[in-house]
Amino acid sequence: MPADQASVPVRTAYLAAEGYVAELAHELGEVERTHDRLLTAPGPPRSPAPAWAQNVWLDPQMLPVASIGDAVRQLRAMQRNWAPYAPLLHRRAMLIQQQLPMVSAKPLVFGEKPPARPLGSWTLLDANTLLASPDCTSRFPNGEVHFVEDRSGPPNRAYLKLWEALTLIGERPRPGAVCVDLGSSPGGWTWVLAQLGARVISVDKAPLAPEIARLPGVEYRAESAFALDAASFGPVDWLFCDVVCYPARLLTLVERWLAAGTCRRLVCTLKFQGETDYAAAARFAAIPGSTLQHLFHNRHELTWIKLA
Repeated sequence: MPADQASVPVRTAYLAAEGYVAELAHELGEVERTHDRLLTAPGPPRSPAPAWAQNVWLDPQMLPVASIGDAVRQLRAMQRNWAPYAPLLHRRAMLIQQQLPMVSAKPLVFGEKPPARPLGSWTLLDANTLLASPDCTSRFPNGEVHFVEDRSGPPNRAYLKLWEALTLIGERPRPGAVCVDLGSSPGGWTWVLAQLGARVISVDKAPLAPEIARLPGVEYRAESAFALDAASFGPVDWLFCDVVCYPARLLTLVERWLAAGTCRRLVCTLKFQGETDYAAAARFAAIPGSTLQHLFHNRHELTWIKLA
């Protein structure tokens, strides 16, 4: 390592999901600096990544800049593609970004592959100081996954959460796959699965929207998700759960399905009602082979995913 780099402290920057800076700060513990939603913490990137981080800046570097042109030159020297985070000094930041190569911000059509090229992130800490990271965990600007929306098929906007989850993991149910959708009413996730050609067992005490119940491959059961015998379903390719309940109760349900050993992949939403239940979230995060994260389309929620 060059001598001039040996004294540079190792740090990582974490961009909190909108409205959840306190949750991210709680996860990180020690925070060096807070720049609106961007928090820097000492040490290398946490593994696993904090659930409330929408994007992680893996190698943030502090750069003094003498002018807009100087900022552009330094960013171009580091790499080609950049996304700005500009909570402050927005006009100055946009003057810099306009001189960098254009990064497409077109909404993604569900089913298309997400961007593959590296995307760095940068921000102005003040008029003459950049914080820039050429390497980030998300290939979407600031971790924001926008889709070309379907405003006629699904009965609500919950489908966007499932679109995002399946896009990020790079897997989705294949035609004929057996999927169980718990807490399905009015049917946003069931609609997604039916569109993929899956066989969907849709479970909720509340009814599905009529147009969703009529979709090919959909079997509706007017039952409570918590009263089901997981083993009675036989082999299941995917379990989906967007049920409204406290996370601790959801954990009990998930543990029952895991113990049954009949399901290969699980995607569940932890919905926090009132205060964030950090203890329950930690128990989900500790389940081997799983991930926990706040999706761009989540609200006061986290999405837990376990793949085969």
